[in-house]
Amino acid sequence: MAPSKSLSLQHFLLPLHLLLLHGVIAASSAPAPPSVYDTFLKCLTQHTTSTTNLVFSPTNPSFSTVLQNYIRNARFNTSATKKPLIIVTPLQESHVQAAVICAKTIKVQLKIRSGGHDYEGISYISNEPFIIIDLFNLRRVTVDIAKEVAVVQAGATLGELYYGIWQKSKVHGFPAGVCPTVGVGGHISGGGYGNMLRKYGLSVDNVIDAQIVDVQGRILDRKSMGEDLFWAIRGGGGGSFGVILSYTVKLVKVPEIVTVFRVEKTLDQNATDLVLQWQQVAPTTDDRLFMRLLLQPISSKVVKGTKTGRATVIAMFLGGANEVVSILGKEFPVLGLKKENCTELSWINSVLWWNDDESFVKGAKPETLLDRNVNSADFLKRKSDYVQKPISRDGLESIWKKLIELGKVGFVFNPYGGKMNEIPSDATPFPHRTGNLFKMQYSVNWHDPSPALAQNYTNQAKIMYSYMTPFVSKTRSAYLNYRDLDIGVNNFDQRSYQEGEVYGTKYFGNNFERLVKVKTAVDPVNFFRNEQSIPVHPSKTV
Repeated sequence: MAPSKSLSLQHFLLPLHLLLLHGVIAASSAPAPPSVYDTFLKCLTQHTTSTTNLVFSPTNPSFSTVLQNYIRNARFNTSATKKPLIIVTPLQESHVQAAVICAKTIKVQLKIRSGGHDYEGISYISNEPFIIIDLFNLRRVTVDIAKEVAVVQAGATLGELYYGIWQKSKVHGFPAGVCPTVGVGGHISGGGYGNMLRKYGLSVDNVIDAQIVDVQGRILDRKSMGEDLFWAIRGGGGGSFGVILSYTVKLVKVPEIVTVFRVEKTLDQNATDLVLQWQQVAPTTDDRLFMRLLLQPISSKVVKGTKTGRATVIAMFLGGANEVVSILGKEFPVLGLKKENCTELSWINSVLWWNDDESFVKGAKPETLLDRNVNSADFLKRKSDYVQKPISRDGLESIWKKLIELGKVGFVFNPYGGKMNEIPSDATPFPHRTGNLFKMQYSVNWHDPSPALAQNYTNQAKIMYSYMTPFVSKTRSAYLNYRDLDIGVNNFDQRSYQEGEVYGTKYFGNNFERLVKVKTAVDPVNFFRNEQSIPVHPSKTV
């Protein structure tokens, strides 16, 4: 990795009129408010080499496109949503350094966006004046199969990472998410998991180095940042500590052939029995097998005009179909898995299948993973929980009734066990390992932009979350990458630490205090902040 370095303020000094004359900064000369924009622009020209298409003001014709391309939740793409004063789109690392220095100089909040999949949009919205630094141009993926590592820039997508690995090897992969348009920077810094977590753990369990721009504008790697900060940015959220530039990750071995399958059962097909047995098997079975479970209210085909419940098992096995059919025939007979339910394919094709099995059947190729699918947001709300004891039959039957009554909320259950039980809860900031059978995601999606509909569906998620209280962990926990502002927001006033503690303990458990210690040491002025960032300790503020 590159050694620690800082910008020379004089070396990159260029006259502002020459930069504007050559069109090297694509932005209007008079956006609102002029003082902020002009001051930032002047600072930037003193701290970076000449470049094109670096800064966008609200009056720039491309501003709306740049902003909307990576808005992944349409709830935050309305005329009423507050917009940034400026969007910076770095083309090289020094641009990130300059943006940090200049935003800090003019005392404007800096939001960091690498893919935009944060569920509450905190990388591109704010209640105070703010600047977005959007990393989508920093997307280089460098794979070294001989060393079994990859260096991936924060603005790359998971799909681009997977494609880069596949180009070099058909028997290597990386344990991360199943949605290929997710940005690497946010995904890994928040923990990162996918359908190989039971075999290989989280994404952060396979990170061996990183680069970050700190509050002083320095580029630091693992050696120069120190082990405390390196620990913090592997699950504690990078946006609290700086701007992640890249991660160096260990690749993992995958078989030439893996197996995927999907099995669905409705309530009249004994879906409750399936869920009961899934809870016993999914966290304890062969660690090569990951079985996600979806619970959803659907229209009944038996009684027209009514709703019923459906349970769906979506799975990947790092091996052949015959073996997984044999395993589940003994351990999970209610599933009724047969070989004809299974599809054997390469690991890269399993990524395509998980992303969209219908598109895969129609012939999607690995190159599909390079499609960023920009400006295509749906409306959504997510929440999360952890389950430590199996839910009883009576409990499941009451949950089905509530799901059907509400009509829109669904559940995604992701089993733990395997490698997750082998790693201490304080090895990284992600604390939710041993003791949890599975993680729950509350999921609501819709297409209609009606504010009343949005209110209805987000309320449904809150109602269901409250209803699940008796069935989930006694101390309510949440997953950082399933960002949820309902569990607490920081207003950055004199109670910042106390407000941060509310959501921080849900996301990080006993690791919260260590994160506060790291934050206080590396960013005592709390420059890097968002609505749920790690606060500075109140006794250490400067």
